[in-house]
Amino acid sequence: MKKLITGLCLFMALAISAQESYFTSYNFIVEPSQETAVVKLISDYFTAHKTEGVTVSLWENHFNDSGNNFTHGIVFSGSLDALGAQYSNDGGAEWMLFMSQMNQHIKDGFSSAMGTRQQGWGDMSGQYPIQNYYIVQAENGSAFKTAYSKYQSDAIRKGWINMYGSFTTGIGPEGGSHWAITGYKDFKSAFGGSNAVLSEAEKSDRDKAWNTFRETNGGVKLVRSGTRIMLGQW
Repeated sequence: MKKLITGLCLFMALAISAQESYFTSYNFIVEPSQETAVVKLISDYFTAHKTEGVTVSLWENHFNDSGNNFTHGIVFSGSLDALGAQYSNDGGAEWMLFMSQMNQHIKDGFSSAMGTRQQGWGDMSGQYPIQNYYIVQAENGSAFKTAYSKYQSDAIRKGWINMYGSFTTGIGPEGGSHWAITGYKDFKSAFGGSNAVLSEAEKSDRDKAWNTFRETNGGVKLVRSGTRIMLGQW
């Protein structure tokens, strides 16, 4: 289990719900020839052994920079009680067998983290398997939350969702206090982004709102960004 425990992670795949939730994430590296086996192992195990109230999401890290080049991430998300219950259960022999099998197919571990999902906007009941993620360092967490919430609450939204939260551990030396995700229904929507579906007047209004966010967020630095694809959720 050594590779998986020291490695697995991604902050990014929280269950899409209206209330605040908690998550743990693990990023790891899989060779292309082993991906099918890894997806099947994860699907089979969590279909049969998922903890009630915990959502398990598996992602491919599709577009990324050279310092963020893990191949996959698995995220566990749910209420404080549900996630606590999962981690208090050692899983028994079935879990140990699963980990042993996974380690036969994982090349290496990469990172892990935990944190919260605090808010979401848009049609959270829909399917948005293509997601752009952003990790930022906020100089003033309270100002960032207020400014970001106002911007997203006022934003014109056509066919995408947005959610954001914070990290509590797993932050690297470059920082990364908060994260944000914009989800799309397909790659075409992700490629075009909001510009592809907004009128010129709507773009102008959005740009003004974005400028207000930049002026009032208390200071925010982009640490990392990328695009992930959902491979499965249980």
